Amino acid sequence: MSESSSTTNQKEKNKAPRRPAEVDKYVDTFLSVVCDPSRRYILELLSFTEPGENSPMPEMRSGEIAKAIGLSAATTSEHLRQLATIGLVSWRREGNVVYYQLCNVELVASFHKLTEALDNNYALKKEM
Repeated sequence: MSESSSTTNQKEKNKAPRRPAEVDKYVDTFLSVVCDPSRRYILELLSFTEPGENSPMPEMRSGEIAKAIGLSAATTSEHLRQLATIGLVSWRREGNVVYYQLCNVELVASFHKLTEALDNNYALKKEM
């Protein structure tokens, strides 16, 4: 093996793994949407289920969500629209009422694990 090919191989090993640009854009958009405190609260609210292995994800009216998180209906609707755009919540209309429900439980569960790990890490740092 020549010295230049050895150097090239070493540089390749030291590179961070890269995703396709469209995947990076999706990841960045997802993180920017879910890192907003109000949208995190909405995700947490919609992820509460009754104890039991096969409990379905709850469905809530937009007005109930607004009241529970203490925001106006218009502001809550905008947050819900952003969550729907990235595929975390789905909605259905029944007359004048719009109901929202989580539709990507795996992504939300992963996000909750991340926030739980951050909570624990923060608590550990506080104890030091």
